[in-house]
Amino acid sequence: MESNSPDQKENTENNIIKEEIKLQLHIWLPTFYVIYYCSFLIPGIIFMMYMMLFYLPFFLEEANFISLFTNLPSLIASLTIPFVIIICYLIHIFIIALITRLIWRFSEKKSPSKSGIIPRNIPSLTLNYYHFRSFIIKYPKNVFSRGPFPWLLKWMYNFVGTNKIGKGSVIEEQLAGDRFVEIGENTYIGTNPGISSHAVEGTFGNISFAKIKIRDNVTAAGFNCFGPGLDTGNNSWWLPMTGATKYNILKGNNFYFGTPLRKIFKRKVMEYLQISEEDLKRAEDFKKKIELKNQKKKKKREIQINE
Repeated sequence: MESNSPDQKENTENNIIKEEIKLQLHIWLPTFYVIYYCSFLIPGIIFMMYMMLFYLPFFLEEANFISLFTNLPSLIASLTIPFVIIICYLIHIFIIALITRLIWRFSEKKSPSKSGIIPRNIPSLTLNYYHFRSFIIKYPKNVFSRGPFPWLLKWMYNFVGTNKIGKGSVIEEQLAGDRFVEIGENTYIGTNPGISSHAVEGTFGNISFAKIKIRDNVTAAGFNCFGPGLDTGNNSWWLPMTGATKYNILKGNNFYFGTPLRKIFKRKVMEYLQISEEDLKRAEDFKKKIELKNQKKKKKREIQINE
C-alpha cells in the first residue's frame, strides 16, 4: 500500500474546485423591474384618473370655500380620497404577489425545491434557482411586512407558494423564514425569530437546504432560532432565546429552553417563573373552580332547554 505524503495531500487540497457565486444580474434585475414597475402601473392609472376626472375639478378647483362642505360632489371627493388611496395600495401589493407567484411557479417547474445538500463548487441549475428565488422573494416580503397591513404577509406566503401557513397562526416580524417553511394551525411565532431553511457551511461551503416544519399549537416566545430540517412536533412551547440546530426532530408536548434546546422540567419552570409549589396548587384549585362553574352553567342551560 502506498502512503500519501504531506506534499500529495497539499496538492489534492489545492486541486479542490472553489468557484465564486455567479450572480446572474442580467436575469435578477429585469425580473425585479418587472415586479416593481408593473405593480405601480394599474393602481397609478386608477389614481390619476380619479385625481384628474373627479378630485381636481370638484375639490381642488372649487373657488368657494363654503361649497366644499355644502356641495355634494365636493364633499364626496374630499371623503373618498383616503379610500381610493387604500384601494390603489391593495391593488399594488396584490399585483406584486401575483407576478411573484407566476415567476415562482415557473422557477419551481424548471428546478423544484428539494431537501438536501447543494454544492457551491459545482455549477448547477439547482444552485442558480436557489439564489434566484432567494433574491426574488425579498422585495414582496419587505413590502408586506413593513407596510400598513403586515398581517397580509401570511396570505402572501400561501398565495405565492413559498410557505404553507395554517389557520389561526400568527407570525411576528422575523429574520428569513420566507421560503420552504411549513407552519401548522394555531401557532404563534414571537418577535425576531430566525427561521432559516438553509445554512451555508463556510465561505464557499455547501448549502444545507431542508424544509422546516413547525407543527400545530406551537408557541415560540421570541428571539428563537429554527434551523433547516427542524420538526417541532405538536404542542411545543419555546422559551425566549431558544435555538434548534439542523435536522432536529422533536416529539412535542414539552417545554424547551436553551441553545441548543432541551426539555425543561418542573423545577426549571418554577425557577424561571419564580413561583413556588403553593402558587401551583392555587392555580390548580382555581382551574378546578372554573371547571365546576362551567359545568353548572351547562347543566342549567340543558335544564332550561329541556323545559
